[in-house]
Amino acid sequence: MSGDDALNGLDEPSGNHSELLSELDSHNLAFAMSASEEDDKDVFAFDPDVDPSEAFPQSVASGGPTPSGAIVWTRIAPDVFDPEEPLGVQVATDEALEDVVYDGIVTDSERIRAHDYTVKVDLDGSLDPNSTYYYRFVYDGVASRVGRCHTLPRLDDSPESMRFAVLACQNYLNGYYPAYHYIAEEDVDFLVHVGDFVYESANGDFKGIGSYDYVDRDLSLPSGHERVHTLEDYRYLHRTYREDEFLQEALESHTLIAGWDDHELVNDVYWDRHTDAPSGDHPKSEDPEFMTELVAEGMHAWWEFMPARVEYDPSGDVLQERFKLWREFEFGDLVSIALTDERLFRDPPREAIPTPDNVGPQYEPPGRTMLGEEQRDWLVDTITSSDTTWTVWADEVLTVPFRLGSGPLSVYPVQGGWDGYTRERQQITEAIGAANVENFVTLTGDMHCYIAAYQQTSYPGRVTGGEGVAQGDRIGVEFMTPAITSLNVAEALHLTRGWRGKITEPILTKLITGMNPHIEFFDSHNWGYSVVEFTREECTYVGYAVDKTENSAEAEREVVTAYRVPEGVVNLEDVTDEYQSE
Repeated sequence: MSGDDALNGLDEPSGNHSELLSELDSHNLAFAMSASEEDDKDVFAFDPDVDPSEAFPQSVASGGPTPSGAIVWTRIAPDVFDPEEPLGVQVATDEALEDVVYDGIVTDSERIRAHDYTVKVDLDGSLDPNSTYYYRFVYDGVASRVGRCHTLPRLDDSPESMRFAVLACQNYLNGYYPAYHYIAEEDVDFLVHVGDFVYESANGDFKGIGSYDYVDRDLSLPSGHERVHTLEDYRYLHRTYREDEFLQEALESHTLIAGWDDHELVNDVYWDRHTDAPSGDHPKSEDPEFMTELVAEGMHAWWEFMPARVEYDPSGDVLQERFKLWREFEFGDLVSIALTDERLFRDPPREAIPTPDNVGPQYEPPGRTMLGEEQRDWLVDTITSSDTTWTVWADEVLTVPFRLGSGPLSVYPVQGGWDGYTRERQQITEAIGAANVENFVTLTGDMHCYIAAYQQTSYPGRVTGGEGVAQGDRIGVEFMTPAITSLNVAEALHLTRGWRGKITEPILTKLITGMNPHIEFFDSHNWGYSVVEFTREECTYVGYAVDKTENSAEAEREVVTAYRVPEGVVNLEDVTDEYQSE
């Protein structure tokens, strides 16, 4: 374990109690011994009539699953924090927490206070594989709400199915989160968030002409700026987002597998090779020293507030080496998921509109990268060597080409996706095709729409580096999850309301699929989430729309689209009618 904010973790549990690790600095671990049996009674005693939010304003969450555990997370309210008061954590097999299988006590008040009063306890080594547990924290006579967590199957297990709710892009200023209420009620094994969990702005920068103002959705950064400038700004955003009741409900109900995209750090963030520092859409983007420190602070806040099992060393000399977001999850022999970091290593974006000698994909300079060499080699090796039935790439941004127009008159507006990194994309897809990877699926976000598409070794037109490129072989499918609330194309053009939306939704879908033969379905008029299920026989994607304008558990929900992919066959079967009739 390493890192200034390393987990409070488990060390050789004994019976029903254990020691909890708490790191005092970036190199040294200290141990907080379990209390005596008599003290335990005091630590875990609580008044059931006290509102949990008094002590735990962001409630609880779990993440970083392993076959023998998970990370459970909470935050103590600063105004009730007492450095002499221990924090208790209990885990049980039942929701009433009567069959307790783990309890422990965190006493490292210095560490808690240093990290904005957040606490993470690592249960790895304490729980059984592929099992559901319930947990709570107790502090000074107040119990948190009960959370539910799930462990991974063993590597040699053979689960019959795995279900994931896939989530992305939830600008707090641009809508409410009733989608998360429905997600909390979904029968899924895990949540997969592919990025933009928070937005780094406190104003309307990322809203469009069709966006509304939302009551009680105001933000005011501690620095006084409209874009993040400090660690406290990032922490404030994470705290505020996590106070939403529906987001809390979902994180209490399911274990999170978290990635990130750009807004957790800086809009359109990339690595500038000339300055050897991050840059992006920020008022101080031309100041490499400031941007390096800013992105480091964004990483740190993300680490504090996300229950994620990632490698993090804030004392590292090189920013790109401090944080390793990319990692693999295996769900027995059924599914493996490779999750990548497409922000810390990417070259600057290219412009969307080509000129005769400029930035069409066919003119892309060699050597451009989104992943960096080490991560790209890891990704290709992980996918091509997978021996699970389904192999999944959890990808932050659109992987397949997205073209407007035809032939030399085409434009590629999503240069933040892989259309700006076509040579590296082709390296990856050709390697996957050459290895004959079966049942390959990409789950992605960022574009704030629903997409069902085919992954191919190449695409017709000019999107792979030359004229007259033949239709490539299909190697897999791509499913994009919509935004929870963030600006989509129709909203940006003020086309989502009333008769405009009813007319333009099918027109836009036909235009996009007509210009992009590899895309079977496109919708950018709705917001919500998707559920993806893997079984021995098939993969199923269901895209749900939830009305973000209603801050209510009764907000309208409907099925937008559904596709099925049979095992062993790269074929998207439209099964929307089956799910809309349920």
